[in-house]
Amino acid sequence: MRTDHIRNFCIIAHIDHGKSTLADRLLQMTGTIADRDMTEQVLDSMDLEREKGVTIKASAVRMSYTAKDGQTYELNLIDTPGHVDFGYEVSRALNACEGALLVVDASQGVEAQTLANLYSALEADLEIIPVINKIDLITARPDEVAEEISSLLGTPADEIVRISAKEGLHVEEVLEAVVKQVPPPSGDDDALLRALIFDSHYDPYKGVVAYVRVIDGRVAPTDMLHLMATGFDLKPIEVGTFAPGMRPGPGLAAGEVGYIATGLKTVHECRVGDTFTHTQNPAPEPLPGYRKVKPMVFAGVYPVENDDYSDLKESLEKLQLNDAALVFEPETSQALNFGFRCGFLGMFHMEIIQERLEREYNLDIIVTSPSVEYEVVLQTGEVILIDSPAELPEEGLISEVREPWMTIDIYSPTEFYGTIMELVKKRRGSFLEQDYPAPNRVQLKFSIPLSELIVDFFDQLKSRTRGYASLDYQFAEYRPDDLVKLEILVNEETVDALATIVHRNDAYHKGQALITKLKELIPRQLFLVPIQAYAAGRVISRANVKPMRKDVLAKCYGGDISRKKKLLEKQKRGKKRMKMIGYVEIPQEAFMAILRIGED
Repeated sequence: MRTDHIRNFCIIAHIDHGKSTLADRLLQMTGTIADRDMTEQVLDSMDLEREKGVTIKASAVRMSYTAKDGQTYELNLIDTPGHVDFGYEVSRALNACEGALLVVDASQGVEAQTLANLYSALEADLEIIPVINKIDLITARPDEVAEEISSLLGTPADEIVRISAKEGLHVEEVLEAVVKQVPPPSGDDDALLRALIFDSHYDPYKGVVAYVRVIDGRVAPTDMLHLMATGFDLKPIEVGTFAPGMRPGPGLAAGEVGYIATGLKTVHECRVGDTFTHTQNPAPEPLPGYRKVKPMVFAGVYPVENDDYSDLKESLEKLQLNDAALVFEPETSQALNFGFRCGFLGMFHMEIIQERLEREYNLDIIVTSPSVEYEVVLQTGEVILIDSPAELPEEGLISEVREPWMTIDIYSPTEFYGTIMELVKKRRGSFLEQDYPAPNRVQLKFSIPLSELIVDFFDQLKSRTRGYASLDYQFAEYRPDDLVKLEILVNEETVDALATIVHRNDAYHKGQALITKLKELIPRQLFLVPIQAYAAGRVISRANVKPMRKDVLAKCYGGDISRKKKLLEKQKRGKKRMKMIGYVEIPQEAFMAILRIGED
């Protein structure tokens, strides 16, 4: 295929604005997938994606389209996620394209992630084609939304394509707009090979499968290839394109998107953002990769059975291959033995990883309550980073503790202004500025501690605004505050996995709420189990889980009271001994209880 007949583009949008449905229609219209094989969200191959109705992984597909001018074009489409936690997937997909379809819901209008993704696309210097979707809805207001987009992009409102991806209305116009407006890739077939890895997954038979965009040169299945960042040399098992399944081919030329099955077995050898070149005649310098992603939320992941430790390690390595934003390192806990400290981009990302480990790798795991990374300045002047509350040094050694703050943008109808202000204030947030981008819409900017944001801020925001508000966030800075470690003792032993770092003013009521919750969740033993919350050098709350009692007096009806006393005394001594050697099993719900105490 000649380079000027290739178009590489992606679809970007806020979550739920219809990206995957539009991708389905494009595949159907270009005949890439036969009608009998068509399913909904065809590019969302994971069960989780279909259940939750969100795209988690960016996926690529090649389509062939004969335009109205009679020419046949090769269209490479990359479908991207819309959720704020997966912005990293979007940023990588953008680097493999020359154009982007910006899809906006005709009833919801421009939302927070629409803007975030739009700015990323403009930064990557892409041609933006705005598309208004869902014009078939009763609540659709395409003219107003067209004006909103027009004031954002400067595209005349009457030139914006209006479609219904679900019904297939005017979708042909989208394909024509891609052919006319997206520039062909600039690349030279005869130059030295440089191909950028923008994603990867693990295949048990083919090893690491790298998704590549060839910038210059050609790659054939018989070539010896060299990875420029890791220095590995390999001969590919297979080179091909996505249609949408993997289809082996004779090779890839400049400007094309496809895959290289490497046969490599571990993530460290083939990284997202690396550049493929020829071993014999390498390119002088690699392509600019991606900014290394910084995890925001940390949690411990432990196998329920200790024997599953090596399986968990292997599963995390395979997941990391498919998800470059996941980081992990081994850690131990007194309560849970051996496991891993994992870093995630946000709570939704953590939930997805947890479900994938349980489903795809059949593991039984316990995930501890999430925390964020703190900067601790010691009395000696040394600065250390800690991502687990259990690692916080003794209070006497600390000069100050700094926590990460985020800048958040909330888009909402103006009627929810007050309720949003109240929610943010309750979470120690501070107001920065506001803007009115359209009638009855307000954009509010706040700064807020990340620890207050990760737990259930998004759920609270959605429920208080009846689902109309949308949220986007970026890291701002580390700020010092009066923070203390809140520890939980069960049966007079510290459970390190239940420790959290809280603001000193919140320690008392958070400790009390957590103890009340744990009292319900920890199962009764044959002996009394005290649960205590400990912060700033003292116990601030305590509750007892009452013991189960065998009725030792069942056989004593009537008779002497001293006989009964003797039996009860004997039982008491037995319980005391049992308490000394007894072990309290703590259920998974107890670790997640910390998440739910915020609003109780």
